[in-house]
Order: sequence, then structure tokens, then C-alpha cells
Amino acid sequence: MRTLLIASFFVLLVGAVYSPPSAHLAAYRIGEPHTAGFHSPSPHNDLKAQGAAPSFVVAYHGIENAYTRAEKSSADNQGGGIKEVVPKKFAARYREWKDEFLSTETGRKQWAMYEQDTKFALTITVTPDRAQGAGTGKYEWDESGKLIAATITLGSRINEGYPNPVYYPVMNSLTPSASSEVVDGDVLAATKMAHEFGHLTRTAGADTTTYQLQCQLMPVYNKILLSNGRKTDDPRLLALAQQMGGTPVEIWEDREYWGETNAMLYLRDRFPEDGLRCTLFHRIKRSVDLYAKGYAERFLEVARSAPAPNRCRWQ
Repeated sequence: MRTLLIASFFVLLVGAVYSPPSAHLAAYRIGEPHTAGFHSPSPHNDLKAQGAAPSFVVAYHGIENAYTRAEKSSADNQGGGIKEVVPKKFAARYREWKDEFLSTETGRKQWAMYEQDTKFALTITVTPDRAQGAGTGKYEWDESGKLIAATITLGSRINEGYPNPVYYPVMNSLTPSASSEVVDGDVLAATKMAHEFGHLTRTAGADTTTYQLQCQLMPVYNKILLSNGRKTDDPRLLALAQQMGGTPVEIWEDREYWGETNAMLYLRDRFPEDGLRCTLFHRIKRSVDLYAKGYAERFLEVARSAPAPNRCRWQ
């Protein structure tokens, strides 16, 4: 079941932050891509000090999800399925976010994929420590290299805040504006959940050895880069990039844009009619053209996957 749905997910894909003071049920208006605090037009210039992931990624996902290493299987992760660990004070809002995510075909299929998998344990938790961001980590692989457990951590206010458009063109497309249509905060929260499910599904289908090698060598690469005057032609860096299959920024771009294409699938299903969906897709395309031109095809495939004749122009 899980293998089939993973395959279906990738067929679809291939064939900081403004914080409104309102409560989590407040409605926001969709506006222009939010760029507060953004100084560089190129994500390649966005490197956090001390060998971390790009600063926009750290701002949203948190540093603890920057580099993932294999962990031993724990007793808590035996049995498979989905385990929801949500403090009582966040339970009501979490149910609303979950219900919103499950209101779409994309959400229901992906939830069922992990809920029915008896050999994979997914933990979903909510914490105030993450605030408006979210992250996926605590990955565990068995001896054969198969992913057997992971944790999605949601901030207690993911119904607020819009990540920078450089790496998050889909979530940023929901940025409020006084001149456009209304979107409930729960939609923003569900979009962030979809982004995390995108990370999880992508990691589950990735080559384990390559993924873990990248997580091991990216801090090494960045440490050298920060100590050599940012000379990317350093032979040591070229050798590391060859081993990893790209530079750390390129690897992070690829990971984040896969998460965003899954978020776009959720929005495609959530707004099946022309109008609001096309407005969102137009904003997504604008950000992709500005910051992610090399990854445009995966977003285009999602736009094309909308049922005819209700397909937004992607020009």
C-alpha cells in the first residue's frame, strides 16, 4: 500500500515571517510574496554561519532538522502507524488543522499511507518551541537501509506566519493582502502539514546511503567554505560536492522544493475551481521564476495535474 502511494505521489510530481496578532481561526487575505528581511536575490548567497543550513530554512524548520543522522530503532516506534502526541492545550487547534488537511484527496491518501503501514512508525507532535514553523526529523532506518520511523513536529502557531518565498513559494503565496480573497488560517496550517508530508515521502523514497552521506558532509563543506573566504572553487569543496551530488545549498533547494510541490498538491485539491487557485498558482509561479527557475518543471507538473478544463495558465 505504502509503496504504491509513494509511487503515485512522485508520478504527480514528475507526470522571516509575518505574524498577524489574530487567533488561529482568523482569516487572512492573500497578497504579494512576503520578502521582509530578505536582502539577497539569490538563495546561493544565503548561508547561515557555523556550518548550518541556509538561514531561511533554519528560520522555518529549526536547526535540529538541518542535519539528520541515522538513529537506532526504539521501543516506542514498534508497531507502525501514526502516533499523535499533542498537548491538551493544543488539541483543539490541531484537530482543525488535521481536518483541513484531510479535507483533500492528497491529504487523505498520504495520511492513510502512513496510518495503515504496520512497518513504519510516524509520530506527529505539536510544540510551542517551533512556533510558526515545522520540521520533519528523528528518522530511523533499519539495518537494510529502509526508513522505519520519523517525527513531524508542528509549531503551536503554524496557522500564522509565512516563510520566505526563496525556498517556500507555495506557503508564501498565502501571504495576506487587503485587496484579495480570504483564506482561513487553518488552510495555512494544513499547507505546512502538506509540506512536511512531502519531506517525509521524499525521504522514504530516497537512497538511504546518499541521504545520510549528504547530512554528514554538508556541515563539513560549510565549515570549509566559511573558513576559506567563500571560495567555492576550493578543491576540497569540489570533491565534497561530487561525493554529495551537489553543494549544500543545491541539496537544500531540492529538498525544500519537493516539500513545496506537495504543499501545492494540497492547494490544488483544496481550491478546485478557477479563481482563487489560479491566483495562488500565479503567485507561486512568480516566486519560482524569481528564485527557483531550475526547479520550475516540478511545479508546472502539479499545475498540469489539475483536472481539465479547470487548469490555470502557467505562463
